Amino acid sequence: MTILSDLLSTLPDGETVDVRVGLRWTAASVRTGGEVRIGLASTLSAECSGESAEEEVGAGRLLEVPARTLAGWAEEKVPLQRSIGMAALNALLPRHPERWGDENAEEVIARTGRGKTVTIVGCFPFVPRVRARVGKLFVLEKRPRPDTLPEEEAENCIPLSHVVAITSMTLLNGTLDQLLHLRRADATTILLGPTTPLSPLLFERGIDFLSGSIVEDGEAVLRAVSQGANFRQVHRAGVRLVTMRKEVG
Repeated sequence: MTILSDLLSTLPDGETVDVRVGLRWTAASVRTGGEVRIGLASTLSAECSGESAEEEVGAGRLLEVPARTLAGWAEEKVPLQRSIGMAALNALLPRHPERWGDENAEEVIARTGRGKTVTIVGCFPFVPRVRARVGKLFVLEKRPRPDTLPEEEAENCIPLSHVVAITSMTLLNGTLDQLLHLRRADATTILLGPTTPLSPLLFERGIDFLSGSIVEDGEAVLRAVSQGANFRQVHRAGVRLVTMRKEVG
């Protein structure tokens, strides 16, 4: 089974309360277990246009879809459906607040990568700061910039790395399982980004740290997403960044 299939199998039923598909972020609000929760995911642009695309993503009828069915869209082929599905999945996931810590992904990478070889999949704003704090750093990016490498270099960089930090966007584009297979056996692995599912199930797949997001002010976050906010703005609107660590022993 894929990681997504495993995650979907853990979800409870729920009611879809609201869905906001913004320019950069997608948010799904669901009612489950007597409470309303919101999940986030990056918005992938649709690769088709016209009425057929709108029909495929159920535009205008999303609140009629049960939340667990909506979460299943994370495995669909249409990019926009996958974004909606991941947001619903993150909203429905059983929560473990007792395991949430406030150490951010930048600190985890810098601490675990001190004096070591590190690969980061995805170009995050903190990369220049981390580069100065670790041994050797490879940064892989779909659209390479200065000081980054094309994603095709993953098979050359990841097997050499003691620390591998992977953007949760790889869950949306279907490459996470493949990237995990490239790791050396003793590599510390971090999945990071607001799309990250905060589920202990991922620790069974060899991931050591999950750095993701929890929506604390639902109304403000939904409003920001609807108005095309970037993540810094969404964060300020009411998102807490948390990290879960794999328990040892």
